[in-house]
Amino acid sequence: METLQAAFFLLVFVPLVNPAPPLQQEPFQFDEYDTDVSMGNLIQQDYETQSKDIIKDGTNVSLDTSLRLQGDDSELDASPTKDTNLPTCLLCVCLSGSVYCEEIDIEAVPPLPKETAYLYARFNKIKRIAASDFADITTLRRIDFSGNRIEEIEDGAFSKLLLLEELSLAENRLIKLPVLPPKLTTFNANQNRIKSRGIKANAFKKLTNLAYLYLGHNALESVPLNLPESLRILHLQYNNITSITDDTFCKSNNTRYIRTRMDEIRMEGNPIVLAKHVNAFSCLRMLPVGTYY
Repeated sequence: METLQAAFFLLVFVPLVNPAPPLQQEPFQFDEYDTDVSMGNLIQQDYETQSKDIIKDGTNVSLDTSLRLQGDDSELDASPTKDTNLPTCLLCVCLSGSVYCEEIDIEAVPPLPKETAYLYARFNKIKRIAASDFADITTLRRIDFSGNRIEEIEDGAFSKLLLLEELSLAENRLIKLPVLPPKLTTFNANQNRIKSRGIKANAFKKLTNLAYLYLGHNALESVPLNLPESLRILHLQYNNITSITDDTFCKSNNTRYIRTRMDEIRMEGNPIVLAKHVNAFSCLRMLPVGTYY
């Protein structure tokens, strides 16, 4: 009897009680772990594949280097300067073949893009120009090093610059001139410490395009020899020139010779009295500027 009563109670009263909601179990996130494992395997496989490809090509390059080579080419093209770790075209300004490195306190010529035609590196602290500075830059047409501290120019520094037309070394500390490239039209070495023995006898003879030569404010004792026929402007003011000869500008053995292209010679500020050397100017269309008494 008691058993029947218990069964009746379960059938009647238990369904009237609200059943408890099922537990909201968080699903097990095995997918994420599987993904990580899979990606790890893929990366490892890719690494091994690329490593094999590099070895297969016979190139002894690390994978990291290989991946960098596939990145930003512009960063690799720009060589670092000798004074900083910045590429030249971040330290200087590069515009369509022109490089402007002015007043940035560099102490050496920065590595240049190979297509550089015009270099402006004025008012810096450059002390020396090496032959290697321009060894691969054969496109240069103009170089301006005015206002530096250049004391030495290595032999052959400009020898490969067959297109160079304008070169300025003004306001430096040179005591002698370098060998100059053959197609120069303008050369400026004003305000240095150059003496006559620092200029070779044939320094200008083969420069058949040279039209403008500026050697003012130096320590020359005489006018440079073998000046080319192409010369139009010659500045020699404020040197130590004490004498000239009949062959300095003219040809003593040819009284009919005229320097038709020479437009200006400046010799003021020298100790020479020009009136004592009248025959030295007989071939000129205009007398030099200077002291005559």
